[in-house]
Amino acid sequence: MLSRIAESLFWIGRYIERSDGTARILDVHLQLLLEDPWIDEDIACRSLLSVMGSFPAAAQERVTRGDVLARLAVDRNNPSSIAYSLQGARENARRAREIVSTDLWETLNTTYARMPRKLNNEKVHDFFKWVRERSALAVGVIDSSTSRDEAWQFFTLGRSIERTDMTARILATRSLTEASGPSWTTILRSCGAYEAYLRTYRGVTGAKYAAEFLLLDRLFPRSIIHSIRRAEECMSAIDPVADRVGHSNTVLRALGRIRNDLEYRPFAEILDELPAHMEQVQEVTREASEAIRARFFPTQAEPSWIGETS
Repeated sequence: MLSRIAESLFWIGRYIERSDGTARILDVHLQLLLEDPWIDEDIACRSLLSVMGSFPAAAQERVTRGDVLARLAVDRNNPSSIAYSLQGARENARRAREIVSTDLWETLNTTYARMPRKLNNEKVHDFFKWVRERSALAVGVIDSSTSRDEAWQFFTLGRSIERTDMTARILATRSLTEASGPSWTTILRSCGAYEAYLRTYRGVTGAKYAAEFLLLDRLFPRSIIHSIRRAEECMSAIDPVADRVGHSNTVLRALGRIRNDLEYRPFAEILDELPAHMEQVQEVTREASEAIRARFFPTQAEPSWIGETS
C-alpha cells in the first residue's frame, strides 16, 4: 500500500475517534457547569482546556463556557476541536479517494458540510449527540464495507491509538475538580459504558470498580486495555515480519510497556495517582504515533494536538 494512502486511512480513524471523544467530554463537563452553581467556571474551563491540549491566551482574564465551546467545538484552526477533526477526516478521505468507499466519502463530506460555525447554547447537547451519531455512522460504514486488509488495519490502528488517548483524557477530567467533578456514573455514561459496567459488576457501584472497568476491562471496546490490545493486533497484522525475525518494533514496545504497567501494577496505586498515569498513557500514544509515522509515513508531516512535540 502506498505510504500516502496508509497515512490517510490512519488519520481518518484518528480524526473520527477524536471528534467523538471530544464531543463526549464536552457534553459531560458543560452539563456539569450548568447543574452545579458552586463550580468556579473559570478554573473548571481552564482545566478542561488544559486536559484537551488547548490553552487560552495568556492575557485572557476569565475563561467561560462559551470560550470552551468556541475553541473545542467550532474552531476550524484548532487541532483539538471537533470542527478541525471532521475537516481532517474529510480531507484525508479525499486524499485516499481511490481506496475510500463512496459511502464513507459521502458520509464524511456531508458531516463536514453540515458542521455549524456557531452553536446555539440551548441546542449544544443536541450538537454533541449529532457528532457522536455521525462518528458512529462513519465507523459503521467502514466496518461493513471494508475488507479486513491493510486498509482496514491502518484505519483501526489509528482509531485504537486515538481511543486510548481519548479515554485517558476522559479519566483525567475526573480529577480536575475532585469535590465537584463529574460522578463516576456520569463518566461511565459519557463512554457509553454504564450498562456494560452494571452487567459486569452485577450492579455494584463504586469509584474503584468504575475506574477499573474503563482502564482494564478486556471486553469493553472503549477501555484503555482493550484499545491498546486492538492496536497491538493491528500492528502485528501490518508488520508481522518484525516479530518473526526478532527485529525491534518500536510501536509494539511502547504499547506493550504501558499495557504491562497498567495490568501488573497494583490498581490502588493507579487510582491514587490517576492523573499522572493518564498523562503517561497519553505520552505513550504520542510515542506510538510518532513511531508509526517514522516507520510507515517517513516523508509526511504528522498532524498533531496542540502542545505535542515531535
